[in-house]
Amino acid sequence: MSKPNVVVIGGLMTPALERLQNFCSIKQWKKENDIPRDILLEWVADAEGLIVNNSVAVNEELLQNAPRLKVIAQMAVGYDNIDIEACSKYNVPFGNTPGVLVDTTADLAFSLLLCSARRIHEGWDFVRENSWALGHKLSFGIDIAGKTLGIVGMGQIGAAVAQRAKAFGMNVIYYNRNRRHDDDKIGAAYQSFETLLNKADAIIVLTPLSQETRGLFGREEFRKMKSTAYFINVSRGPVVDTDALVEALQTGEIAYAALDVTDPEPVARDHPLLTLSNILITPHIGSATVETRTAMAQLTVDNLLAGLEDKPLAACVNASRIIGKE
Repeated sequence: MSKPNVVVIGGLMTPALERLQNFCSIKQWKKENDIPRDILLEWVADAEGLIVNNSVAVNEELLQNAPRLKVIAQMAVGYDNIDIEACSKYNVPFGNTPGVLVDTTADLAFSLLLCSARRIHEGWDFVRENSWALGHKLSFGIDIAGKTLGIVGMGQIGAAVAQRAKAFGMNVIYYNRNRRHDDDKIGAAYQSFETLLNKADAIIVLTPLSQETRGLFGREEFRKMKSTAYFINVSRGPVVDTDALVEALQTGEIAYAALDVTDPEPVARDHPLLTLSNILITPHIGSATVETRTAMAQLTVDNLLAGLEDKPLAACVNASRIIGKE
């Protein structure tokens, strides 16, 4: 029996890729640039499985060109590049990788707060540039113990961030589309969005990208924040109006920003964000550890192999809408 044809866009950790190769005939796009759309549509024409990354728009056009497609998987939690309604219309289950990157992303989010508050990366630049020996003064950071952390988007990662913040002596408040029923357990108090903006000394954004959250943080929101506030975004770049953020940092409406995601992404070398002294940017590394990326890749392959065998996916976003595959 011939192996099913699978298209893989981007890299997979070696153990997962080798497991996939044992069961499937793979065509993989390994180049750093995004796969051209015409090549992608050509490749998926006879594909039964598809692994994508967030650079690929999965929509009705793609699904119409992939009549044999049985399953789509993505090595990520977010799926704003995936038209779930279209996948369901064509009876194609879509699998993501929730759960396995909770602690890793929470670590990164809280690390950005700590590095920003204590100006860690600026201190390293200070030493590297020999300013220490010359006696130049480094800007002071802030203490975080006793400060109020506002978390926007209180899912699993938000709860993990709250635990870390409590361990550091912070007061934690949060805003979520729906209030949680375990506030006492996670050690966070629910507030309205506007109240959180007014109260928080630091804000960590963890909300998914959707029509409702796109541009959630704009000029009005930054004006409502404290002038001493630190703003950390580890969700998706378009949740923030980038021009408004640049303006808020330039004018002192907020004190500092730390971003693991940007809009656009990647940031061009001449972008205004890179001219600012009160910002720290990392290149979308929220889940970038060996252990987590391996676990994500293995779950992605689990989802794909299950779909190829018409079995329920381990983590399926549209399971309830797939005929005969609940």
